Amino acid sequence: MPHTETAAALEPAGLLLVERIVGDVRLPPLPLGHSPASARPEHGRFDSRPDEVADVDEPRMAEKVNAGWYRMAVEYGLFGEEREFFLAVDFSAPEEEDLTGEHRGWARVRLLDEWDFVRSEVPMLRSALAGLLTDRFVPEFTAVSLDGRVLLNTTVWGSGKVSTIALRP
Repeated sequence: MPHTETAAALEPAGLLLVERIVGDVRLPPLPLGHSPASARPEHGRFDSRPDEVADVDEPRMAEKVNAGWYRMAVEYGLFGEEREFFLAVDFSAPEEEDLTGEHRGWARVRLLDEWDFVRSEVPMLRSALAGLLTDRFVPEFTAVSLDGRVLLNTTVWGSGKVSTIALRP
């Protein structure tokens, strides 16, 4: 997907595409064999507060997920200058399904004053797993600080709950 199309796709969520990243970004270190989801508190994992966790069909899901993500982004230091961070994205065309991961990569984005990751229903932020649980739009995405010290992952768990975890070892 070209730069202009990617920028237009992210804009409804309140994200300004600064640049597409060629190659990998630095991630917080984890012990061998651990992912963000399997990391433990001693590895620097922090979970959403109970009031920020929502069921996929809960009426206040959007409010809770957005608020929890933003609180954690500020509290754990996701944002660089001008509220910039890296976002994992699928750069394939919207009608294509990238099963190989060939088009997945990173984008440097800026969070604008008006943003909403849930109600905007941006396909690049949509959870594939949630489609097995509900017809509603449910987000699932990963963000990393520009210095690679913080990772936030908003995810849908097998229980049908949506929450954000932060890694800051």
